Order: sequence, then structure tokens, then C-alpha cells
Amino acid sequence: MTSHDAARLIARIADIRLFAHAYSWHLNFRFGAAVPSDLLGFAHRHGMAGVKIHVEDGEERSLLHAPETRAAFGRLAQSLGLEVHIETSATDEATLRAAIRVARETGATSVRCYPRYAGPVSQIIAQTIRDLRLLPQLDPDGQLDFLLEQHEDLKSHELVHILQAVRHPRLTLLFDFANMINANETPEAALAIMAPYVTDVHIKDANILPDRGGFAHRACRSGEGDIDFRGLLTRLLLLGDQPQVRAFGCEEENEMFAPAYRFPTDPPDPIIPSRDASTTEVTLGEDLQSRLARERAEAEAQIIYVRKILADISTQARKAL
Repeated sequence: MTSHDAARLIARIADIRLFAHAYSWHLNFRFGAAVPSDLLGFAHRHGMAGVKIHVEDGEERSLLHAPETRAAFGRLAQSLGLEVHIETSATDEATLRAAIRVARETGATSVRCYPRYAGPVSQIIAQTIRDLRLLPQLDPDGQLDFLLEQHEDLKSHELVHILQAVRHPRLTLLFDFANMINANETPEAALAIMAPYVTDVHIKDANILPDRGGFAHRACRSGEGDIDFRGLLTRLLLLGDQPQVRAFGCEEENEMFAPAYRFPTDPPDPIIPSRDASTTEVTLGEDLQSRLARERAEAEAQIIYVRKILADISTQARKAL
């Protein structure tokens, strides 16, 4: 580590913007009584900079399906000094339009999306480009940032190609610690390609599992999997002459499973099967209320773990100086 990098790491860790991610409460939103404003309270109690929340987190109580709650959610976020990032799970016009409406009515600053099409990769890429070229019409005032996430099927160079084809000044990439595994990439190799375009991050751990010649991932408690937190966080913190990553989302997803979608034996234009948005099921045989309490505890433990890793990186940087 050079003295220049050490000094930058120390400064950037001191100012890091950690966000609470709603997927850490996925089961509480699906099967419990959690509402979006509860995530704001959680983020505030843990001294975080904001929240990343899906439009459908909370089912019928979600920001998408309970529009009457949006203004109060936005006011509470503002009063707590929390930035709001909205997420959705497709790129088609109707889905983006709905997410942008939620973002505007909650005072959010960004919308995350990812393509969820089936078919040949070339067609998925072409349709995603057509979708995202509508962003100037959907957000004519240019109020929002837009994030395209690597989400298990497309490879890093394909995402970069989409960005370069769309050429929207406020469209960047979101780097997830594990989603590239399903596209037969390692986190390190994916980051090397995506690095110039990454502004947001989903932090999570996972076990990498062989799957039909490719690799699946099963999310696990942070610190118990195969993901190099220290190495990835260090590289992400050092991006840019000024801090390039605007938000690090703590997204504990223990027991979420995603299968392989890309394989070493793929033809030049492989076909992606249809798929649903990511989900986690209640552990077989575990009492629901116990599982919901465990999920909340794991979300809190992840924040503690991430901060410990950051403190360790800062300590090593100080030694390097």
C-alpha cells in the first residue's frame, strides 16, 4: 500500500456512506408486520447515511402499493437526515415509470433497476438498451440518478456495453458482492471491468457453489462465506480521484439462493431462462417469529461486521503511513 492510497483510505473510511438495505429485512417485510418507515428507524439508530428500499418491500404496505404513505415516509427520512434510494426489479417502461413516481413522491435521489428478460443474451441486451434510452423522457427534469445492477445473468462487459450504448449522464453501475458469480465471473474480475462506472454497492457474503458446470451462490452471514470483504472494500474505496462510490448498502441476505445462469460451455449467444425476482424462504422447521427475529439480528450484526472490517483497513493504512 502506498502512502497516497493509505491516506485516501483513512479519509474515505471516515466519511463512508453506509446505507441500510431493505433486503436485510426481506422476511419481516413479506411475512411480518414491518413497514418501510421501520427501515428508516433502523438506519437512524445505527448511524447510517440512508436506506435502499425496493418499491414492493412490505407487500400491500409497500411504497408501491400504499401510495398514501409515500409523503410521510419522505418527510420522516428528511427529518432523520437519511437519503432514500428506490429499487425495482426490471427495466421495462411501466416498471421504471412506477419506480420513478415512488422516488419523486418520497424525495428519493436514485432508482436502481436490472433487466429481467428471458431469451438470447443479445436480445436481452438490445431490449435493455431500448428501455434505458427512455430515461430522459421518464425523468425529463433530470432529478434522479439511475443504477443498473449486475444481477446474475449478464456479464460485466455486457453491462458496460449497455451503459455506453445508452449514454445517459446519470446512469451508472451498482456492484453487488456476489451477483456476478451466477454469470460465471469472480467478484474481483467483475470489479476490474466495472470499476470506472461503479457508484453504488451492495455488500453481502455468500458461499460459491458448483452448479451444472457453472456456479450458484447461497448468501450467508457476513464473514462466514467466500467473499473477500477486505479486498473488495479496499478497491471500491480507492475508486476515483474524488470518492467515486456514493453509497455502500448493507444487504444481509442469509439463506437466499441463486442458481447459475452462465456457463463455460455457453454458445456465443446463450439463452437465459425466465426467472422471478430474488427471494428468500422461511427456513424449513423454524418458527416464523424466531426466523423474523433472527433476520433482524443478522441485519444488525452485518453492520457491526462491516464497520469492523473498515476499522481494520483504516488501522492497516495508518501503519502503512
